[in-house]
Amino acid sequence: MTHTPKDDDVDYEGAFHRAQIELVKFQKHVIKHGQKVLLIFEGRDAAGKDGTIKRIVEHLSPRETRVVALGAPSDRDRKAWYFQRYVEHLPIAGETVLFNRSWYNRAGVERVMGFCTEQEYEEFMKTVPMFEQLLVHCGFTILKYYLDIGREEQEKRLTRRRKDPLRQWKLSPIDAKATKHWEHYSKARNAMFSQTHGVLTPWIIVRADDKRAARLNVIRDLLSRCEFHGKNRHGELPDPNLVFLFDERHLKTGMIAE
Repeated sequence: MTHTPKDDDVDYEGAFHRAQIELVKFQKHVIKHGQKVLLIFEGRDAAGKDGTIKRIVEHLSPRETRVVALGAPSDRDRKAWYFQRYVEHLPIAGETVLFNRSWYNRAGVERVMGFCTEQEYEEFMKTVPMFEQLLVHCGFTILKYYLDIGREEQEKRLTRRRKDPLRQWKLSPIDAKATKHWEHYSKARNAMFSQTHGVLTPWIIVRADDKRAARLNVIRDLLSRCEFHGKNRHGELPDPNLVFLFDERHLKTGMIAE
């Protein structure tokens, strides 16, 4: 039987509703047991981080949920230990914090646009695995998602931003150079994956050309990786063709956009 677009919309919203019910159960467990959950969202410009985060937090308690999207570092930030301004935003017991971009700015935007020195970049790449291991050993749950889109899809989304007055707040001088530096971002991203993917804090890749599918599958993946009271053991699992752990082979098979 062929679904009409309307049927597909109903199926999608139904699946989303079920997933968000599970998210609420998950948060109740996090609060009750004093867990510290950190969700990191990285990806190319226009990859859909804002929309994905919005759907995750949509029905969660705002008292125990925070979204952190830091702007450019101040002069004081530049003189401090690199991780310092991020540490103050880490979750406390019972909280879930979502980073819309994170300390990995240094491995991406700062690296490509020349906003950091070679020494600063090398120091970051060497120390970030140790920093994240420390957080995990101190009781933090860390999930790192990278939303991956193709070059044509990025160009379409950036064009839509420029034309839509309701989306123009998302535009930045960096966005204007995103497609121009596509290959440079690919190279920086690949180095980031290779050097910061580990057992304790692996990179979870999300193929995000289809926004709705990406959002739903991120939530399903999150739920599948966490234990919580009342979890639906028969719930829908993420599509392994859309969400998967990083592997060097994916850079050669087309699973990750080049």
